[in-house]
Amino acid sequence: MLGGIQAESSDHAHFASIPWCAQHMRGSKIITGSPACRVSKSSGEDSLYAETLKSQTTILAMLEVYEEPPLPTERVDSIKTFLTLGPGLNGHPDICHGGIVATILDEVIGSLFPINKQRGSIPDLPCMTVYLNTTFIKPVPTCATILAQGRILKVEGRKYYTDGWIEDGNGTILARVEALFIALKSSL
Repeated sequence: MLGGIQAESSDHAHFASIPWCAQHMRGSKIITGSPACRVSKSSGEDSLYAETLKSQTTILAMLEVYEEPPLPTERVDSIKTFLTLGPGLNGHPDICHGGIVATILDEVIGSLFPINKQRGSIPDLPCMTVYLNTTFIKPVPTCATILAQGRILKVEGRKYYTDGWIEDGNGTILARVEALFIALKSSL
């Protein structure tokens, strides 16, 4: 766990040093931390983000930011995640591969589930992506820092209707998704 704490500290310092990112990290109710997916687990869960995409050439740094709801068990419905992307994610020169763009948005939206399970605001069941409809608006640059955001829009039983997007430091939206996640009836 010490490795996760060090990564969180250095990732926090990295994004705090970027003025447009630091603006999103201020406020008395703002919570920042290393996403759960960046921590290696003995089960192999999250190895894509904890190992494969955690290097100086892939995703160099990653930090999630959200606002603490008024009540301790109230659901967190939106999240921001800063990522600094390296050249190992190129599909074309200096442009992130579209599959990675979709993967980032899937992971950012999906990060709302462990946060809410820990808060006791949703059932402690695995959630999986049913669909992820992605619209690519402009190329997502590599060797750059981006902001990915995700929201829970509506809940119907076990279904979570969500959306998300990636933007650059100027607030220009580069990609969008509409996604449906479902809570499984039992553990995997």
